[in-house]
Amino acid sequence: MLTLFILSFGILSRIVVHTPNFTPVLALALFGGMYLKGRQGIWVPLVLMAISDVVLGWHDTMVYTWGSILLISLMGLWLKEHKSWVNVALGSLLSSVVFFVITNFGAYLSLYPHTLAGLQECYIAAIPFYRSTLVSTLAYSLVLFSIWEILLSRRENPFLMKML
Repeated sequence: MLTLFILSFGILSRIVVHTPNFTPVLALALFGGMYLKGRQGIWVPLVLMAISDVVLGWHDTMVYTWGSILLISLMGLWLKEHKSWVNVALGSLLSSVVFFVITNFGAYLSLYPHTLAGLQECYIAAIPFYRSTLVSTLAYSLVLFSIWEILLSRRENPFLMKML
C-alpha cells in the first residue's frame, strides 16, 4: 500500500503542472528509503522517475537525476537505523543539496562550455530553482514523516488510537 502511494503521488506530482522543482519526489525518496521494506526503498523511487520520465520525455541528464534519487534513497536507508527528527531534517536538507549539486553538474556537462566559467554560469543559473527544491523537500518531509509516525504510533497504541 505504501509503495502504491509513493509511486502514485510521486508520478502525479511530476506530471501535473507545478512550480518548477516544487515536488515531493526528494522527500518521497528519503521517506521510501526509511519506511519501505528491503530493496523497495531503492527501486520504488527509481520506478517513480522512470514512469514519469516516459510521460515527460527522456533527457540528457537523466543519469544524474536518477543517480541523485538513488543517493537520497540510500540516505533514507541510513535513516532507518538512525531515526530521529533531527536526522530527518538534516537528511531533507542534504537531499536538496545532493540533488542540486549532482543534477546541475549533469546540466553543465550537457549544456555549458566545459570551462570553469561554464561551471560557474551553470550553478548560478540554477540558484533560483534551488529555493523551490529546498522548501518542497523540507515541507513534504515534515508532512510525510509526521503523518506516517502518527499512523505508526496509533497502530502500536490502541489507547492513543481512540483519543485521536
